Amino acid sequence: MAVKAALTYSWPSGLARLRQFATTICAPSNLSRKSIALDLTERVVISVMFSHFAFRSLRSFTQSSDIETLLLLFSELLPFLFILLRKPSATLSDKPLDWFFGFAGTTAVLLITPATVDPLIWRSACLAIILLGIFTQVSAKVALGLSFGIVAANRGVRVEGPYRIVRHPMYAGYTITHVGLLLAMPSIINTLLYAAALGLQIVRIQREERILCLDPAYKEFAARVRYRLLPLIY
Repeated sequence: MAVKAALTYSWPSGLARLRQFATTICAPSNLSRKSIALDLTERVVISVMFSHFAFRSLRSFTQSSDIETLLLLFSELLPFLFILLRKPSATLSDKPLDWFFGFAGTTAVLLITPATVDPLIWRSACLAIILLGIFTQVSAKVALGLSFGIVAANRGVRVEGPYRIVRHPMYAGYTITHVGLLLAMPSIINTLLYAAALGLQIVRIQREERILCLDPAYKEFAARVRYRLLPLIY
């Protein structure tokens, strides 16, 4: 009887929380139709790109069974999931260049071709570099939560965890991961793609900070954390 009463009590409240969550994620009341349309466009495009990338990676893994391929897929899976689950932002940029550099910086690495070649250094060293990069990415994403996105926007200022070291630790984690993957799967096309991805990420950081620096909290954070990507370098 007590169990039935508890279920009767929790069922409506559970549905209410679910509806509230869906409403918050899909279409917060303070967003314009333009902001919602831009957010939906961002999610659809990245979903198509990631689906293609995941299919190629899994097909390559069935042929080679290389752990690096699974690590590559995992490193790109987390941001994809965060994009699907995070809240839309009213500050999402509608500037074409912000969209270009956001998507170009993200999708360049989705064009990487898993290569069944000998690594440039010991395979164990490659895996250690990749895992260090993934750990850096994950710790940044945990600190960032569902505020992750592709196109420049202010989704909240984060200052804890790895953000105490550099202002963009997630991009730093990508860079470390890409170095390890390139050493493990070297090829001319992968070298060009990772080099392009790094250049695009730097431009992307600059364009993101153009919006973020409008927030006094971010200005204070930037004054305290000097380096954007790599300590003592940039």
